[in-house]
Amino acid sequence: MNQTIRFCTTADDTQLAYAVSGEGSPLVMSATWLTHLEHQWRSLAWRPWLDAFTSEHSVLRYDSRGCGLSDRSIKDLSFETWVRDFECVIEAADFRRFALVATCWGGPIAIEYAVRHPERVSHLVLYGTYARGRLRRTERPGEIEKARVLLELMRLGWAQENHAFLQVWASKFQPGGTLEHLRSWCEQQRAATSADTAVRLLQIDMNVDVRETARKIACPVLMVHPERDAVVPIEEGRLLASLIPDCRFVQLDTDNHMPLADEPAWSQLVDEVRRFLAEPACSHATRRNTLPLSELTPRERSVLEGIAKGLDNSELAASLQISEKTVRNHITRVFDKICVEHRYQAIVLAREAGFGRAGRLVNGH
Repeated sequence: MNQTIRFCTTADDTQLAYAVSGEGSPLVMSATWLTHLEHQWRSLAWRPWLDAFTSEHSVLRYDSRGCGLSDRSIKDLSFETWVRDFECVIEAADFRRFALVATCWGGPIAIEYAVRHPERVSHLVLYGTYARGRLRRTERPGEIEKARVLLELMRLGWAQENHAFLQVWASKFQPGGTLEHLRSWCEQQRAATSADTAVRLLQIDMNVDVRETARKIACPVLMVHPERDAVVPIEEGRLLASLIPDCRFVQLDTDNHMPLADEPAWSQLVDEVRRFLAEPACSHATRRNTLPLSELTPRERSVLEGIAKGLDNSELAASLQISEKTVRNHITRVFDKICVEHRYQAIVLAREAGFGRAGRLVNGH
């Protein structure tokens, strides 16, 4: 651990702790749910991240209000205060333009910041995150009841190594981890905050919704998501990727929400992030509008337009006045021509090329 810890004060007189470590180009990490600037260096989940980033970057991290070395006794907790706190820390550290890395809970905060301050963010890396909190996923049965049970378990078993809650927690975040990983999670909970504050923070996060904000991101985005993530379902990652105009989506072959340092998924994650951050931001812009549109027939272009607008096959069939079987055949040919396998990939590429914008009609007239 080699970091300099400083403090800044927000407009509502909350003291926030932040740290800068490493050398190189500036990189900012948005706070996750539970933070402690000193304990993260001992955490089996977080130490690999810090080692990888601080070896090449000057990394800015902070403890969110209510956590770690920041003020613990706080009244004003909301998504808006999280974003304003993020702004305050960046101003205090005098980071002018930087790459932004956000994991899980920190994703919506980073998305909101990137849209409010496009001149600051050169690249955005989103890992294992989402556009909508758990209680916004209304199509998933039992989410409200599951959330209630989780919050109650949290109140009863916070930072208790032999409690069922910690077993559930560890099995979701790092099912491939050892007993030492479980103990590391327990230490993190104990160091980061109290059970009551953790519950308050999670309740706010469960109601987050940045879907509309995500559509306005101007910088290039790399989104990486574990394939079998039990904390944030990969469908939520795909949904977010489909909303962002210039987003590359990478799927990791792992069960762990936080990859283990010795599994192939971790090496892949580090390699993907390094390559992405090494690319000039302008190179991403030049790759837009590179779909082989000349190879598409007028009908296939209309199908791609409908896909970009988020229409399903039945809606496309009604708009184009053709059968759903014909729609499926067109989609197969379109996907072959633009070299994608999944619908969400087609949505991202089509929107980058200008499809799906307001005012454009699906039938091409």
